[in-house]
This record gives sequence, structure tokens and C-alpha cells, in this order.
Amino acid sequence: MYTTRKIAQDTIYVGASDRRLAKFENLFPIPRGVSYNNYLILDEKTVLLDTADAAVSGRFLENVAHALGGRALDYIVVNHMEPDHAATLGQALNAWPGAQLVCNAKTLPMLRMYFPGCEAAVAGALLVKEGDTLALGSHTLHFVMAPMVHWPEVMMAFDDATGVLYSADAFGTFGALGGNIFADELDFARDWLDDARRYYANIVGKYGVPVQAVLKKAATLPIRMLAPLHGPIWRKDLPWFIAKYDQWSRCAPEDKAVVVLYGSMYGNTENAAEALATRLADKGLANIALYDLSVTDNSVAMAECFRASHIVLASPTYNGGLYLPMEALLNDMKALALHDRVFALIENGSWAPVANKLMADKLAELKNATILDTRLTVRGALADAQSESLDALADAILGSM
Repeated sequence: MYTTRKIAQDTIYVGASDRRLAKFENLFPIPRGVSYNNYLILDEKTVLLDTADAAVSGRFLENVAHALGGRALDYIVVNHMEPDHAATLGQALNAWPGAQLVCNAKTLPMLRMYFPGCEAAVAGALLVKEGDTLALGSHTLHFVMAPMVHWPEVMMAFDDATGVLYSADAFGTFGALGGNIFADELDFARDWLDDARRYYANIVGKYGVPVQAVLKKAATLPIRMLAPLHGPIWRKDLPWFIAKYDQWSRCAPEDKAVVVLYGSMYGNTENAAEALATRLADKGLANIALYDLSVTDNSVAMAECFRASHIVLASPTYNGGLYLPMEALLNDMKALALHDRVFALIENGSWAPVANKLMADKLAELKNATILDTRLTVRGALADAQSESLDALADAILGSM
């Protein structure tokens, strides 16, 4: 049965959620699933904004058909071509063959790549560019180009009648929806913010400069609602969430806080990381976060790196190099363009410790990375005689805060 909701004048939510998918993009664990959001405007002309992932095709098509109520579909706007939003485009065109595609010039070659059987629809697409409009009757869509947020063809659509910004992947969040599709119907700060941050850091995080450009465009629009392609819709407290995106896209730390990320083979490096956390707590630091990289997904670790101002990395030397989970995290930091963070280092090595140097070399590739000179070297197990060294490292971290 259909699962639609009216979100604004003449505007219906026709999306669907997937709670069975284990990993988003086959990379990022999503234990709470994910939603694929789609929107239908019913005016003199009808328009569907984006389609959905193949996993929810049945529910999505049923929702659209119910919302149309027998009416023809005039337009399908393709804001984003990624398959989790466009995989069912061919099915939608088969169901409503009279619909005209609306997209920008960068989308056309992607449509041909993914849908070679829809050449007629692609050839008849209505191409739009920055500032173009599409009149539907009492609603008019204004198109805002958003290249590299996070694919080159991305655009957004603003409805001047309702103040809804259809924001593509921007302002998206991991997590399936269940009836309550609005952020104000949920305890977002408690239950959704971590997934929103993890989504941003890992999906959009590298593209902070393009996000900043889009935020400047958005500031000129009288936005009353944010309708992303994933996660809750925002109709209240928009400035709060937009401020989060502004902060994340500038890679500005959310919290003046310490996160300790460690790899440990037999527990000795873990003990050094915990001992440092204990010293920091003794010296008055609250809200210290500590993660074992062997059991913590990198997407969680990266989200914490976006949140915290200070990052402690602790790694054993492994085959003359870095412990593999630590090396993977450092590679992600570079790939996702983390910058403007303070780092403290702990290494372990029974006979030839080189982890601190190798971590420092990797971190030096990050923009505006501050690497504290005070470092700790452990030989096997942390010794009582290293108590002063632990204190010195804790003091250096606190001093840098």
C-alpha cells in the first residue's frame, strides 16, 4: 500500500526507505537503513523530482501512481544522476511515457551511460542552466547549479510558491524514515545528528568549497523547507542545520574536544591510549572519545575527526610500516581533505618503532595540520617510568586547546 505524505501546497512525498541494505555505496555501514526521498508537485503541470534506488522501486512507483491519482506525469526533474536516485528512471519513463526529462547539460552524457534504452527521452530532454525556471501553474521551479556537491551534474530546484529547496544530496542523512518524515517530528540532535555528520564527512566531505558556494546561493533564496534526497525534511529550525553544513563544509571543528583513535595488536597500544585519556580526564578534560580502529568503521572515525578539534593517533609499527587500520584512516583523511586539526601521536614498537614518523609524514600532507612536538614512544608495554612522558603529552594537548 502507498506511503505518501503531503509536505506543502500541492506537494507530496513519494519516497521510500530501505532497512535491508547493509552498506551505503557498499562502503558505509547503515544499521538504521536509508531513505530515498522523492517529491511530486501537482499543479497545472505535474512534476516528479528525482526517482529512486532499484531496491525500493515497487514502493516508489506505487507511491507516485497513487499521488498522481490517474493524472499524467508531465516532467521528471533529474537533480542528481547517482544510481541511488536514478536507477528507476527507466521504469518511471515506461510507466509515464509522456513525461519530459528536465536536466542540465552535464547530466545528458550520464543519462546515455546509464540508460541506453531511453534515447528518445534523453534526446527530448529539456536542458536548464543556472537561473532558468520551469512554470507549472501556480508553482515555478528555479534551478540552482550545484556542481561537485558531490557529482559534477548536481543541481537543485527551488519552488517559489512553497519555499521548498529540493537540495539533492545536500542536507542528507543516513537512516530510514518511518512515518515521521520531518526533522521536527524527531529528536534530531539526539538520534540523527551523528548520522548526518557521518553522511556529510564521508559522502560530501571532500567538497567543502563547492558546498560553500551553494550555501551562498541558498542564502539569497527565501527558503522555508529543505527537502533532501536522504533523511528527514526540514521545515523548522533551518538555520541550525544550515549552520552545521556551513561548519562542516569549512571543516571547522564542531567541538573543542579530543578524540583518541588507536590500533592495537595485543592491547599494549590500547593501554597507552587509555592511559593518556585518563590523564586528560584527571586534568579536567571532559567528553573524551576513544575508538579502536580495528572494530570501528572508518566512516565513524572520519565523522569524529570532523567533529573534534584535537585528534590523538596511536599505532604500533607493523612490518616496518603502520598498522593497517591506522594507515587506512590516514588515507581517508587525505582523500576527504580533512584540515585545520591538531594531532598528538603515540607509537609502539618492540625493536624499531617508526609509526610516529610515518604518521607525521602522512599528516604533513593535510592542509593546516598542527602536529605536536611532544610525542610518546612505547616499547612493548607502557612502563611506570613513562608517567612523566604521559603527563607531558597530556599537557601539550591541553596547552594547544
